[in-house]
Amino acid sequence: MNAHEVLVGMLPEHFLLAGIVLLIVQDIAASRARDGFGIALAAVFAAAAAALLLGTGGAASAPFPGQFSVTPSDFLAKAVVLALAVPVLLLSREDFAEARFHVLVLSSLYGACLMLSSDTFLTLFIGLELMSLPVYVLVVLAYRDTRNAEAALKYLVLGGTASASLLMGASLMYGGSGSLSLATFAEALSLPDPMATAGAMLVITSFFLKAAIVPFHAWAPDAYEGASVPVTAYMATIVKAAVLLAAVRLFAMAPVDGGVADVIALLPLVSIVWGNLAAMRQKSFRRMIAYSSIAHAGYLFYALLGDAPSRFQAVLFYVLAYGLMNLLAFCALPRGEDADRLESFKGLFARAPYASLMIAVAMLSLAGIPPLPGFVAKFLVFRNVMAAGYTTYAVLGLVGSYLGIYFYLRVIQLMFMTADAPARGAAAPRRLMLSSTLLCLVPAVAIGVFPGWVMGYF
Repeated sequence: MNAHEVLVGMLPEHFLLAGIVLLIVQDIAASRARDGFGIALAAVFAAAAAALLLGTGGAASAPFPGQFSVTPSDFLAKAVVLALAVPVLLLSREDFAEARFHVLVLSSLYGACLMLSSDTFLTLFIGLELMSLPVYVLVVLAYRDTRNAEAALKYLVLGGTASASLLMGASLMYGGSGSLSLATFAEALSLPDPMATAGAMLVITSFFLKAAIVPFHAWAPDAYEGASVPVTAYMATIVKAAVLLAAVRLFAMAPVDGGVADVIALLPLVSIVWGNLAAMRQKSFRRMIAYSSIAHAGYLFYALLGDAPSRFQAVLFYVLAYGLMNLLAFCALPRGEDADRLESFKGLFARAPYASLMIAVAMLSLAGIPPLPGFVAKFLVFRNVMAAGYTTYAVLGLVGSYLGIYFYLRVIQLMFMTADAPARGAAAPRRLMLSSTLLCLVPAVAIGVFPGWVMGYF
């Protein structure tokens, strides 16, 4: 370890840490509450730009050998996660001006970046907790009714269960190997030792819990509905992206075959089917998105069935496309009490045509309609599954994905083909909505039109 490696290898984390320190100092020094938006946005933008430049430049280092290392792929993964946080900050501009919100977001992002460079279960656990603990607070931060507290409690309990599963699994593998390295996970999957196998299964369970894979999904609908819109957007995009990209890192050297492949395929397949079916019955837009995210988590875990190089490419492209489209929908979502109810979407095009068009684009992409980026993302996943020889799982997953088309098109039908309903919420401020939606729409169009060019960097 030397100073140069620490400076370069952890440059994105250093920018986030600098933002946290500046926000805390500003809050202490100011005689009244100060707006932390500018500092937080600058820190996240600088961190994302640094990660992108280092990733495309081929930088690689090991600031803490055996614990924390970065490759160009790791930098690109961090760049995607951090870039998705920029629209979230813009979305939160009207809801959260105080510095405490931005400190929590930057702290969570720091943990997400740490997860993506972890080489041991110890570093992975620290990153997971740093990412998760601020989100528990963010869920309850906009406390308006008991739903916020209930959602935060459910998220906390099941999040704690995920952490406990990860620690127990790592302990069992440590007992057999004497090492906390992530490489012991691959060894545990290939060994006939029951203790090592049990440890590996517990680690997989912890990731299923964090990603809301059925039957570990119970926290997601309540947490998504109970939290404020910016926090729901953060959970649906950044948290989901970080967990899945960390799973790809964990499985980088792991054999995915036999019983392991069945576990990786069956529960995500159930998530695809159940998530899409349950979303049809929802009357809340955010609960619908929660069940949609359960289905999309299934698609993402499907990517692990492919070979190692294609896993990273498919997952990174998917989380980028999925994150942009989710954020596009949330940025255009009307604000106000009961504006989240699907009934309030009736005739929305007559009241807010621009917002309706943005939500429609997001819904069509999430449904996987070509030529939008969601179609390319699903194509990459199922192509890899079939290339790995799991044709049956690919066909079943495709059939399950068609179920989701119904509820996505239902939102469009309500907005464009239904008589106007009494307005239940106001549109977001026009300047804010324009800037945040364009930040999502422009790159989404780019990756949809030029997917090969984008994947060339992955």
